Amino acid sequence: MKHFQHDKALVETEHIGERTRIWAFAHILPGAVIGTDCNICDHTFIENDVLLGDRVTVKCGVSLWDGMRIEDDVFIGPSAVFCNDRFPRSRCHDSPLLRTIVEKGASIGAGAVLLPGIRIGRYAMVGAGAVVTSDVPAYAIVVGNPAAIIGYCETEKFGFKDATGGGCDMPKATTGKLAPSNSGASIHTTKLIRDLRGNLIAWEHPKDLPFTPQRTFIVYDVPSRKVRGAHAHRTLHQFLVVLRGSINILVDNGSHRDDFLLDSPDTGLHIPPKTWAIQYNHSRDAMLLVMASAQYDAADYIREYDDFLEYINPNTRKT
Repeated sequence: MKHFQHDKALVETEHIGERTRIWAFAHILPGAVIGTDCNICDHTFIENDVLLGDRVTVKCGVSLWDGMRIEDDVFIGPSAVFCNDRFPRSRCHDSPLLRTIVEKGASIGAGAVLLPGIRIGRYAMVGAGAVVTSDVPAYAIVVGNPAAIIGYCETEKFGFKDATGGGCDMPKATTGKLAPSNSGASIHTTKLIRDLRGNLIAWEHPKDLPFTPQRTFIVYDVPSRKVRGAHAHRTLHQFLVVLRGSINILVDNGSHRDDFLLDSPDTGLHIPPKTWAIQYNHSRDAMLLVMASAQYDAADYIREYDDFLEYINPNTRKT
C-alpha cells in the first residue's frame, strides 16, 4: 500500500491516493474515492458515492454520505454534520438524495450542520456550530443559526467604521475620487452642505461621477442576513451610494478582494466592469441608490463566480 491504514480501520475501497492516512475506527465503503495526502481521522464513516480530492482533512466523528463531493484542500472539523435527504424516514427512500459540494480550500468548523444539496464556495469559512441552510459564496465567512455572512476571507477593509464601531481608513474630509483599491473599485466623495433647513448632497457628472448614468434604481427593505448582488458585469459601470443606514460591499477582481463599508450619502463606490460584487450586512434601515452606465441587459450579467473567473482569464479552469 502507498497509503497508511491503521490496523483498527475498516477500509473496503481500493481507490486511495498516495500518502493518505486513515486512522483507527474509520469505515470507508467500497465505492468511495479518496485523493492523495488526505488525513481521515478516528471514528469517521465514508459512504460509496463520495469523492474526496487531494489534501483533504476529515476530523473525528464526521460521516460523509452518498452524493458528497469534497474538493482539494478542504478541512472538515470534528463532529460536523452533513445531510443528504430533505425528508428522511426510516427504511423509506422515496425522496431523491441531494448532492452537497464543498469547493476547493473551504473549511467547515466543528459541530457545523449542513443541509442537503448546498454548495460551499471555494475558500469559504463555516464557523463552528453554524447551521448552513443555503449556498455559501466563495471566500464568505458564515456563522450562526441560520448561518449568515459576517465577512470575507482575505479581504482588505475600507470604511469610516468597522463592524465593532472603530477604525477609519478613508479620509472623511476629502472630496473627489480617492485612489482606486487593489480590486479596481474606487471611493468618491462629494460635499455635504448643512443648513438649518436641512442637508443637501449633489452628485454631478463629470465632476463627481465617472460616467453618465443611463439607469437608476433603489434597493431597500433587505433583511440583514440576505445577500444581494453576487454577480459581475461584462461592460456595465455602477456607482453605489447608501442613502440611509449602512451596507458592506465585497468587490473582487479575481485576484484581490476589498470590503467597503458605505454608511454616508456623501460617499459613493464606483464598480467597474469585469468586477464581482456582493452586497451584504444591510442595516435594518439601509437604502441603496445604484446608478448604472447603461440600460438593463440580462446578457451583460455573469452570475456564477467560476464563470466570472474564466471570463476575466480564459486560461483559468476550476480545479
